[in-house]
Amino acid sequence: MAHLQIALDLLSIADALTIAEASVKGGADWLEVGTPLIKNHGTTAINKLKASFPDRTIVADMKTVDTGDLEVEIAAKNGADVVCVLGMAGDFTIKRAVNQARAHEVKVMADLLGVDDKLQRARELEDLGVDYILLHTPLDIQKVKEEKVDASLELLRELTRQVGIPVAVAGGITLETARYLKEAGADIFVVGRTVTKAKDVEGTVRKLCSSIGVEVIEREEEEVPEEELIRGFEELPTPFISDAMKRFGAMRGLRPLVKGKRIAGRAFTVRTLGGDWGKVVKAVDAASEGDIIVVDAQGVEIAVWGELATRSAMARGIKGVIIDGAVRDSDDIRALGYPVWARSIVPNAGEPHGHGKLGARISCAGQPVSPGDVVVADEVGVVVVPGRRAGEVLKKSREIALKERRYKEEIEAGKTLSEIFGL
Repeated sequence: MAHLQIALDLLSIADALTIAEASVKGGADWLEVGTPLIKNHGTTAINKLKASFPDRTIVADMKTVDTGDLEVEIAAKNGADVVCVLGMAGDFTIKRAVNQARAHEVKVMADLLGVDDKLQRARELEDLGVDYILLHTPLDIQKVKEEKVDASLELLRELTRQVGIPVAVAGGITLETARYLKEAGADIFVVGRTVTKAKDVEGTVRKLCSSIGVEVIEREEEEVPEEELIRGFEELPTPFISDAMKRFGAMRGLRPLVKGKRIAGRAFTVRTLGGDWGKVVKAVDAASEGDIIVVDAQGVEIAVWGELATRSAMARGIKGVIIDGAVRDSDDIRALGYPVWARSIVPNAGEPHGHGKLGARISCAGQPVSPGDVVVADEVGVVVVPGRRAGEVLKKSREIALKERRYKEEIEAGKTLSEIFGL
């Protein structure tokens, strides 16, 4: 039976837990507490992974080369199911590690990293009682083509023929190369950056599981219902949403008239010129209940919105207004408590000539906005999410919120931010 082992070679426990959660949802059955994570946080990292995922096999990559019994005991007592030792370690160290593993009912994986005669040493390690052999394959395996068999694949084939215990493979495994390793006889697939750097961790893991034969119940990605989508964004601060889009989407220079408000909704777009407020008030009639009116007024310091427009929008159920330009009657708008974001506040208004356009793709405060995009605004600022990516961004934003919560817990427990991030 094939296993997918996610190598969490990270510095932050919070990041590791977030990626592990998505990986488990995708079908990963083994989770590796990477050497950098252990060195940065000690055995706490092993303990937290096991506590969070008790039904998954937790691998502690200790890279033990001495005091095999002691290091296996430490890892086992903190929740490890499999402990990695270096195959180059002396036989006595390996044997003591194996004996301690038996006492604690855990397994030993021997890593052939740095071993010259890998076939010979693998046979010796099997005789010494290790449970798994780990072969690090070089990155150039990613260039393997069907018509050309790489030497490292030949080594893997020979290794799986000559030893009677499962063989794990690691090193630059991708969705494209996993099948070659599967065909060559690998049993355990140790995948790091392909997953930890993926934009969609769960989806990438699911594809890997399918490629190597890890049994996963396939399910179609359900479209998030509109009400749940909007409610989900309303629960999230704009910085998390901006982070989820790699710091894109944030409008510049807009400020809320009313403090403490957070809204989310579909954009109804307006383009106007020179302080002309005709098309802006027509947008109140044309927009749907729950929409947010987004106005490209080119930053002009002539008001295109005021108290009467606000009252009209409230009566129509419009959630709020975002204006790259000016508003007036700010005192009345604040008294009404209506959510408005604008670039400036002025006393002078323009004229209702009706120039401009409704429902067009616009630029607002430095961000492109199309009709139907999701707009989220709070006291920090305004972020626009492309409509086609809304479900994906919501999911990623929630992951970031979870990570942030874990960072806070670690700070409350006494850690500094530099310690958490391993700076």
